[in-house]
Amino acid sequence: MSKRFALAGALVVTLLAPILAAAPDRLATEIARWSSLLASDTRTDPLWLEATKDSKTLLTQVEEELRQGRRLVALERLAALGQNLAAVLYVTGRPAEERKNLAAFEAEWKRMGTVLRDVVSPGGRVPQSLETVRPAIVRALAELSISQARESYAASLAYGRNTEPQYGLYYLGAAQAQRAFLDIARDVAEPSAVRVPQLRTLRSEIDALQAVLLAAYRPPASIERHSEFIVASSALKEAREQDAAGHRYAALLRYLQSAQRVTMLRQPASTDTDAVRRRLEELSVRLDGGGTDHSVGKFFVERARSALASTPGATGEATAAAVANEVLPRYFAALEPAGPVAPAQQAQVTVTLVRWPFT
Repeated sequence: MSKRFALAGALVVTLLAPILAAAPDRLATEIARWSSLLASDTRTDPLWLEATKDSKTLLTQVEEELRQGRRLVALERLAALGQNLAAVLYVTGRPAEERKNLAAFEAEWKRMGTVLRDVVSPGGRVPQSLETVRPAIVRALAELSISQARESYAASLAYGRNTEPQYGLYYLGAAQAQRAFLDIARDVAEPSAVRVPQLRTLRSEIDALQAVLLAAYRPPASIERHSEFIVASSALKEAREQDAAGHRYAALLRYLQSAQRVTMLRQPASTDTDAVRRRLEELSVRLDGGGTDHSVGKFFVERARSALASTPGATGEATAAAVANEVLPRYFAALEPAGPVAPAQQAQVTVTLVRWPFT
């Protein structure tokens, strides 16, 4: 932190919770940057207009999360929004020929492979530099961004060839933005003496949750809520891939996100909102104790509080209830040693729910 910001930085650290203590300045800067761009940009490119039509509303929501002290949720949502905006900026900034000509697009794809070589190389793993990224939720988001950059880059070539080059360029831009998120993650990283959870494989938990999801995939829910099943299945698939790659923090995050969605598909919303709020407070106290970095768990508490505040009615209640009654118990269980593994059963049928990566 520079000298001229030293006093302001000291005040932030003093007044705010230790988690993401350095983040508000960087988050506020990122929000202001995108707000300024959206307010001043006069482009009439159809791709830009389509991709950014809801961005101002989404950015306002990110600002509100930060204003309410839900910094972990603000960071996650800003990462997703910023990656979309950066990808569209990249496409609309490319020469017209490149957006239409397949050979020109393929040449740019090869060039970007060199630019992104540290994350798109086959078999690449999370750089050692992420070992110092704290808190754990920021490490999880950074691990995800690396994997997503690799998959966006790989998918971009096929997408550009099978649709239009400009849509392949979009995924190239997304890969570049996902790689750039690592810089934000390192900026908000905060050295801490708090113990970081030593995570294990979640393979058995992921298998069990997949069985629950497939059991719930029955009419009428499988018809009426098909898109929700797709999103839950996609998150679970990504959790499995992250776990297999040894990206433990990312695997835990995606596993818990999938658990939230599966729970909301299977159970009605709680009608006792006060009881859910009390349960969240009890769990928050537990997350604050023990000298352990429980930021992944705290992220879900923030999501629940955000849902209750901004999504009144059944959906908000269902989200908060799922977090309090299912997600956080699973979080604490994931920190314990693995239980006995049940014998594998012979599969009778394989069901694959297909969704384009990260869209």
